[in-house]
Amino acid sequence: MRPSHLKQVLKEQLDKGSNPDKEFGSLFVWGPPGIGKSRIVEDVADELDVGCIDFRLVLCDPTDLRGLPMPYTNLKTKEQSVQWIPPDELPREGKGFLFFDDFPMAPPLVQGAAYQIAIRPHQLGPYELPEGWVIIAAGNRIEDRSLAHPIPKALANRFRHIELECNINDWTEWALWHNIDPNIIGFLKFRDNLLFSFDPNSSENAFPTPRSWEMASRSLHLPKGLLASVMEGTVGKGATAEFMSFLKVQTELPDINEILNGKNKDYCPTRTDLKFALVSTLAARASGLKQFENLLKYSYVLPKEFCVLLVTMMIARNEKVIAGCPSMDKWAKDHSEIILTKRTI
Repeated sequence: MRPSHLKQVLKEQLDKGSNPDKEFGSLFVWGPPGIGKSRIVEDVADELDVGCIDFRLVLCDPTDLRGLPMPYTNLKTKEQSVQWIPPDELPREGKGFLFFDDFPMAPPLVQGAAYQIAIRPHQLGPYELPEGWVIIAAGNRIEDRSLAHPIPKALANRFRHIELECNINDWTEWALWHNIDPNIIGFLKFRDNLLFSFDPNSSENAFPTPRSWEMASRSLHLPKGLLASVMEGTVGKGATAEFMSFLKVQTELPDINEILNGKNKDYCPTRTDLKFALVSTLAARASGLKQFENLLKYSYVLPKEFCVLLVTMMIARNEKVIAGCPSMDKWAKDHSEIILTKRTI
């Protein structure tokens, strides 16, 4: 399932809540490491302004969920018993996602504690899950070699199961609004097969995933001599070699400042790699109202796909500045089918 489709499912899940008469049932999201399972749940919670309590079950003991036993004496009958005191982390009100991440990595006893709250009526001893909260679990598959324990069939049958896949268009939309460097966006649009490349049999510790590219984006301010080493330790040697070659392609471009300052208005490279390099470089270096206005006018020279990518990158960088450009209204009318702002995604 694509990330954008999973977001729709999560929103529908939350809308139904955990009321036994309406709920869809608890959801289990499967996928290889780094593909974005956790991030999507967190993003939906942020977008809807609801809670997201992340229980990393691999770090938990059974008592971390069930709570601690405390002796109790009935004052009338003098009968003694044990009462369980649930942990403070469990939700008591409101709505949101109770998220059991890395579920398959948890020991069987911890999985058993999670099993009790994941099934109807969503109780754990004296604790009851509020109806506005839903259970989401996520984890890597056994074939991913991530030390995953098999999920008992009785437990697995209590979940709806979804396998998440990478999608370059969904990732690009996400990256544009999460400050991912335009050079990385441009590169992965050009080499989309490198957004995710995972071989569970490889001995290499670093490999390209949506998560590792996000980390790599924060390193691009480093000097190029140091950048290559840091990138290799983030996305792997092969992806780094191709990305560094992409950056070198930018040296084949004409003076970028001339385009930013309204000159060289007709330049459009014929090679696809140069088009992606041009768009990412312009978006990364544009500054101020005048340059944004010049790029809006210049964008018409580019093929439509690159025209839209350039302007979308500019909007993501500074929506307020581009909204003040005199040519923005005309550009928006000419491309009325395009989603332009973060608020409308």
